[in-house]
Amino acid sequence: MQADVTQVRSGDVIVLTGRAESAVAQNDSMWNDDLRPCTLAEHSWPGAKFAALWIGMCLCLPTYSLASGMIALGMNWWESVVTVFVGSAIVLGAILLVSHAGTKYGIPYPVFARLWFGTRGAHIPALARAVIAAGWFGINSWFGGQALDAILVRIVPVWPTLGAHVAIAFAIFWAINVAIAMRGPQAIGRLAQIAAPTLALGAVALLVWAAKSAGGFGPMLATPAKIHGPAFWAAFYPSVVGVISFWATMALNIPDYTRYARSQRGQTIGQTLAMPLTMAAFSFVGIAVTSATVLLFGTALWNPVDLILKFPTAVVIIAGIIVILSSVTINVGANVMAPARAFENLWPRRITFAIGALITGLLSVAMQPWYVLATFATYIFTWLGTYGAMLGAFDGIAISDYWLVRKRRLDLAELYRPAGMYSYAKGVNMRAVIALLIGWGVALLGLALPALRFLWSGGWFFSLIGGLLAYWMLMRGERSVIGEERFDAITRDERPVQEPAPTLLPTEARP
Repeated sequence: MQADVTQVRSGDVIVLTGRAESAVAQNDSMWNDDLRPCTLAEHSWPGAKFAALWIGMCLCLPTYSLASGMIALGMNWWESVVTVFVGSAIVLGAILLVSHAGTKYGIPYPVFARLWFGTRGAHIPALARAVIAAGWFGINSWFGGQALDAILVRIVPVWPTLGAHVAIAFAIFWAINVAIAMRGPQAIGRLAQIAAPTLALGAVALLVWAAKSAGGFGPMLATPAKIHGPAFWAAFYPSVVGVISFWATMALNIPDYTRYARSQRGQTIGQTLAMPLTMAAFSFVGIAVTSATVLLFGTALWNPVDLILKFPTAVVIIAGIIVILSSVTINVGANVMAPARAFENLWPRRITFAIGALITGLLSVAMQPWYVLATFATYIFTWLGTYGAMLGAFDGIAISDYWLVRKRRLDLAELYRPAGMYSYAKGVNMRAVIALLIGWGVALLGLALPALRFLWSGGWFFSLIGGLLAYWMLMRGERSVIGEERFDAITRDERPVQEPAPTLLPTEARP
């Protein structure tokens, strides 16, 4: 019996037919307006919008601190820039592989996760991503709160007398972030387009100040490396993994954004040109300015808020506003979408995107960002290293499922049916759970056995490889994998209708 056509292919994207959408939309336990696949009209983001999104997200305080902190580890300026670029380029590969699914099928991350973990099991990767995003939400809110506190200390005389003035500033900034995030994904996209040029100008101004104050780029960048040979590689390796882990979250939930892309080519070029180059360029700013602080103040100020406090009041206010804008942009751009969608996916009938954003904000406070940012070692090795090892296995399973197991062929309607082909056993794909544990186990061997410490230091990479290979092997013979013939049977190609050329009558043909 011939299969019913449930999806339509138009260029690079596939959408549900009207009939299929009406059928699956009746089940509100799997479907709401935020979780449904995009319509053809909603695939509207050009490559430039993805470039602006990444520029806005990369020009943030954690990027600055990540890069300039490498100076504190003993690297020189160009070693630090290369480290950041290498890590960014590696994780970009994973981001682009997962981006393809979002663009082609127009689905958000929690729905994409149903494909590999099952309709109920999808809560596992979705909530894991949500917890880490909430941690980042808290980190950026803490940066922004410190900047707000710095401004208020200078312009409100009684502010420093308040015993908990830093905590109050953090609470105010946190509330601003939550309020903006609750406005939804489209507001997030608009904010990124506004913030990107402002933050770029602020970065250039900071670099010019540093060069002028330190007597030019020569003296500023002349600080030699303090680590060489084995000591350098001992710092380089986990630092690269730290940069990878920095964006490992986006390697999972990038479909939340690429689902709106017009084409695969547009989103690929936009992300490729913007992400690694912006990371490297802003890293140079952070590294150069931090090197200048060593010359000017005798110590490396890798936290930009500490640097702001060295300036006159007028500069503190302007720089503080830029820091606040940066923190808001990265928070609502990278740290709200995934957790809000994850919480929404738990109970689509009751939890909206706005409620999910509020839950994210509350969870971020429980993650204690002030502790994570207490020292650079805690930030890059404990925070980034640990969650990178955890997320790597999820990244590997996602890539393995879409590219190796299913070869990019999905039945879109089945993702919204509780008892459909992607429900596996009672809604959970135990093969994915086993692959996840194997991926984690590979990284954890580095903690258990000192001789294999490199497995934990490179936790994201080895966890990814372990999860990818285990899932690929375990999914052999899986019944939910559809072949090319079945895919073609349920998919209709939609081509522009060409109007027939008018037939000229003899009288119409005369000049």
